Amino acid sequence: MIKKIIFLLALSLVAYSCAKVPMSNRTQLAIVQNSELLPMAFDQYGQVLKEGRLVTNTPEGQMVVRVGKKIAAAVEVYMKENGLESQLQGFNWEFNLIQEDIVNAWCMPGGKVAFYTGIMPVCQDEAGVAVVMGHEVAHAIANHGRERMSNGLLLNGFIGGAQVAMGQNPSLTQQIFLQSFGIGGQLGMLSFSRRHELEADQLGLNFMAMAGYDPQVAPDFWDRMAALGGGGAPPEFLSTHPGPKRRKDELKKQMPIAMEYYNKYQVAK
Repeated sequence: MIKKIIFLLALSLVAYSCAKVPMSNRTQLAIVQNSELLPMAFDQYGQVLKEGRLVTNTPEGQMVVRVGKKIAAAVEVYMKENGLESQLQGFNWEFNLIQEDIVNAWCMPGGKVAFYTGIMPVCQDEAGVAVVMGHEVAHAIANHGRERMSNGLLLNGFIGGAQVAMGQNPSLTQQIFLQSFGIGGQLGMLSFSRRHELEADQLGLNFMAMAGYDPQVAPDFWDRMAALGGGGAPPEFLSTHPGPKRRKDELKKQMPIAMEYYNKYQVAK
């Protein structure tokens, strides 16, 4: 009887601890609060920057910052217009380019973005950077990391959030955090699930359009990424992700909505 009561209480807590992903409206588990998560994320981001070689006073480094700021500003406008600005509480946007021959980029909770120099040739230009930036920012706005960490805590029997878990088992909680964000040394963020990746593609396409970048360039980026594999092992950015063809197909389905955002921005200018 006691076990049944505990189970029902836990079930009720899980049902209560749900959130909606902005724009897609998908329901996700949210046991962890951003007030718990962001300090951990900021600390980890600072550690990555400390260990990496930052590229700042170069055209590429400045481009990453410029694109990031434009997309962040567009996201903030969208969230405010839709009454979602509270979800950005605690965000502290930061955009950095790290000198490393890795075809990858990532965004931690709270808007902490890192690009590696290895992905810049694939981006080619500012619009290509916007494709990647929109996608990575979308991971943070959709709270994919928080969702993964919530699922990890729940699977390990922690239903009271990160602070409770940290008090009971700090090493396991830290391990769940690292696994949730795929942090692996200099590789930075590894892959999310296919569902998360496709959702980030969808939101990211809209975000880049809101920022004034033509979303129709996005499929070309994935052509270049596919060619980079050369039939061998895919670059890190594609590891366990949906294939480029599927991503292109999904982007094309989303394109009419993205173009509406893009045209609205052009009119506003």
